[in-house]
Amino acid sequence: MEGQAKNKGIARMSQIAGPGEDAAASAGPGATATSTAATGAAPPLNGHAGAVDGLQNSVGKLTSLGSPIGCASPVRRSARPDLARVYAALDLGTNNCRLLVARPSRRGGFKVIDAFSRIIRLGEGVAASRQLSEEAIERTMEALRICADKMLHHRVERAGLIATEACRLADNAPQFLRRVRSETDLDIKIVSREAEARLAVSGCASLIDARSDLVLVFDIGGGSSELIWLDLARHKRASNGVPPDRLQAQTCIVAWTSLPAGVVTLAERYGSRVVDGDIFEAMVADVTALLGPFVAGNRLRQRMAGKRTQLLGTSGTVTTVAGVHLRLPHYDRRRIDGFWLNVDEVRAVTTQLLASSHAQRVAQPCIGSERAGLVLAGCAILEAVLRAWPCERLRVADRGLREGILATLMAEDGIHARARRRRGQGRW
Repeated sequence: MEGQAKNKGIARMSQIAGPGEDAAASAGPGATATSTAATGAAPPLNGHAGAVDGLQNSVGKLTSLGSPIGCASPVRRSARPDLARVYAALDLGTNNCRLLVARPSRRGGFKVIDAFSRIIRLGEGVAASRQLSEEAIERTMEALRICADKMLHHRVERAGLIATEACRLADNAPQFLRRVRSETDLDIKIVSREAEARLAVSGCASLIDARSDLVLVFDIGGGSSELIWLDLARHKRASNGVPPDRLQAQTCIVAWTSLPAGVVTLAERYGSRVVDGDIFEAMVADVTALLGPFVAGNRLRQRMAGKRTQLLGTSGTVTTVAGVHLRLPHYDRRRIDGFWLNVDEVRAVTTQLLASSHAQRVAQPCIGSERAGLVLAGCAILEAVLRAWPCERLRVADRGLREGILATLMAEDGIHARARRRRGQGRW
């Protein structure tokens, strides 16, 4: 297939976890998945040259990740023109259920025609019990029925439907996903932590600063947090300085890790309503300890010396911090996505939230009741990242896994390749 030849190093998205968990999760709640990749894009930062889990030479099939039953496969070509085909991406996370429905655009990207996001707290209590609770399952089923209706309404032909950390950890995840398939016709698959990290990179690649040499993409999730380092040197030499597009960004990955710490798991461990300075520092220390092997093993902080380094955050934590900093009367994605935050501005928001009561955090228009108990846990993870790799500012991305799924689906159908031939090298 043409996409396989042109996109070496892109994750094989058909590699999914075993029943309910992946290898790192099965090692216990303290396990941290970490790898350093040499995907032909840049010298590996720790000197190792092994590919990550054999993913170097293949573009996988996102249809094997999950789809609405009856969706067209990439083999059975639709009679509809490329730009009329409808795609969907669903991200079932520990805290949120998110859907995007989109069509390819003439410039090689995509145009969103519908979206849905709801806090469902699927992973509530999973870290301790390893079980999805009945209450969480019912909340999630209600959201998934809405997603299924939207996909049916828009006549979606191709979809990638994924579940992440909560389902990786829960022993009853297979039974839950069988029920989802039976009641909604949505065939959701559990993705590995590495596939999740790679999709996050693809999802926010268009926000990479073209002047950067190194980029740290981080995704603070509900049950886990992914950190991915990109070295753009070789790509910049080969492309005359043009930044990588969504799929090319995956070939720039040189190291990644997945921490078993997210806003839900940290808030459950330390409390969510009353968080003082001591509790906050304990959370930061916890995450810093988890980061330690990754920081030491890859010498990334030393590699930053003399290099232009960009921090790129894709999560509810960084978008919330940006919204609070901007004092928005309501959340406005157009103001947030791509916004640059100075690190001292991030810490000023953290200080403000630490001085606030739970009720005051609820009253913040960009936080609300559903995030008020989680936001300081997210700020603690963010603070640990900022201490590990000091930078003056970071960029905020209100985009991530769903956009990465859509980009991969369209590439598998050849739309990405054809668009690039039409317009030459360029960005999505």
